[in-house]
Amino acid sequence: MSVEQMLKNRSNNECELCKATTELSVYQVPPVANATTDNSVLICSTCKTQLEKKAELDSNHWQCLNESMWSEVPAVQVVSWRMLNRFKNESWAADKIDMMYLDEEHLEWAKKTGDHEADAADKIHRDAYGVLLLEGDTVVLTQNLDVKGTSFSAKLGTVVKNIRLVADNHEQIEGKIENQTIVILTKYVRKK
Repeated sequence: MSVEQMLKNRSNNECELCKATTELSVYQVPPVANATTDNSVLICSTCKTQLEKKAELDSNHWQCLNESMWSEVPAVQVVSWRMLNRFKNESWAADKIDMMYLDEEHLEWAKKTGDHEADAADKIHRDAYGVLLLEGDTVVLTQNLDVKGTSFSAKLGTVVKNIRLVADNHEQIEGKIENQTIVILTKYVRKK
């Protein structure tokens, strides 16, 4: 039986965080090497995009943690703890963090990614007009840019396909211009 099927059986075909029943997929709780039922959860697309910081956090959606934080499944507990900590500046989440208990091993796992140090105000990649940028998007330069370390400048209107997001800096993306990969500030692009 596949990991996905075992997770579906464990969760009764519901998101293990918010109980949604559509668009479910396996989420491996980082850091993991191989997906197992012990280190994975079945979640909906809404939970997944917000967990992976591909969409802004919706505080109302995460009220579901009131129930999921009490799960007997360690992976669900770890994700719940991380998400509660991302909302730690909101009173409802701070109260839940105070009530929640993780044993030493699971608390260590929860802290490994450093995600608990982030908060709901985490920045996500946005173009000059505030539109969400995702890995693989196509953007257009909104002004001429001198490219450091090269002899060319990128012209206004240049199309940059298949961008990559710079993980530790929400103000930067990477893209290829004239067959060279360069770092571009998000404030100088618009999503196409």
